[in-house]
Amino acid sequence: MTRDAAVDGLQVYIVGGAVRDALLGLPPGDHDWVVVGATPEDMVRRGFIPVGGDFPVFLHPRTKEEYALARTERKSGRGYKGFTFYTGADVTLEEDLRRRDLTVNAIAQTQDGQLVDPLNGVADLRARVFRHVGEAFQEDPVRILRLGRFAARFDDFSVAPETLALCRAMVDAGEADALVAERVWKELSRGLMAKKPSRMLEVLHTCGALARVMPELQGVDTVSADVDRAAAQDLSMPGRYALLCRLTPEREALGRRMRVPTECNDYARLLPEVLSGLDAVERASGNDEATEAQLALMERADALRKPDRFFDLLKCAGILRTVDMPAWHARADAVRGVDAGAIAKACAGEPARIKDSVRQARLERLRAG
Repeated sequence: MTRDAAVDGLQVYIVGGAVRDALLGLPPGDHDWVVVGATPEDMVRRGFIPVGGDFPVFLHPRTKEEYALARTERKSGRGYKGFTFYTGADVTLEEDLRRRDLTVNAIAQTQDGQLVDPLNGVADLRARVFRHVGEAFQEDPVRILRLGRFAARFDDFSVAPETLALCRAMVDAGEADALVAERVWKELSRGLMAKKPSRMLEVLHTCGALARVMPELQGVDTVSADVDRAAAQDLSMPGRYALLCRLTPEREALGRRMRVPTECNDYARLLPEVLSGLDAVERASGNDEATEAQLALMERADALRKPDRFFDLLKCAGILRTVDMPAWHARADAVRGVDAGAIAKACAGEPARIKDSVRQARLERLRAG
């Protein structure tokens, strides 16, 4: 291993997800490091850049990877922010690992590749089990959301019964009520983009957290299968969210509760419109009625100004029913081929005729197509 002057002489260990994923044979993401036996002054002297707020975290002067001083934490209030931290040079690696959430995330590795596994995380990896590290798990309600997200990502893992029981106790104690919207959405959105999003919903429902963080959500059993099919087809985040809340009448309230991004809210609002429009096209009898229904759907979904979103919404609809995507691309091309400017020029002096004339031209193009 190439000598690194910045860490030479320090007790440093790779921890968390990078170790877990490497042991699972997955490409590791960013390395997170923990430093044992050092002070903030030691780190600054070595050229590390301090970036931590509540506790000391530093960026490596060259690689910019994160190095955090080993720490312990103690509950001091409700919610995920209710903690006080201690980062003295006397904090051991094992003490730092014991504050983590799951045993599979509490494995450390030395710079030369030796594993440090005081909590038997490797055994749980082999058994494909998510198990909480200790009772301190219950002090941070975000860990319930993270557990659900991990279940969605690693769909062949089970959750230890005692861990689910602890999550239920946390919900009963009101800890989930302290979760803020931004953290709920951050974890939910990552879970929706995982391999099997239904696993996250299942974990949250089983421990009672789903009704606390997303009380408006309806039809969970049905939409869980929908979002899994969307994940298998690699649909976009807004599309998956739209499918998630397609059976929820109060989807606007749900979006406000979690402060969902505007694009996701737009998809959630428009997907029922697209499904209704497709139904109208299917029911149409005769060419004139069909082309009218086709154009009405494109107008309602703003397909001319935002074609990419329209086709993405059609892919979402395709999770629920058969959608002829090539035919809809051809229809959109036909409608976009109408020269609205030329029609407006031809209607000079009669501006009231422009809108209807453009629409009639688009209908003619659809009939001809």
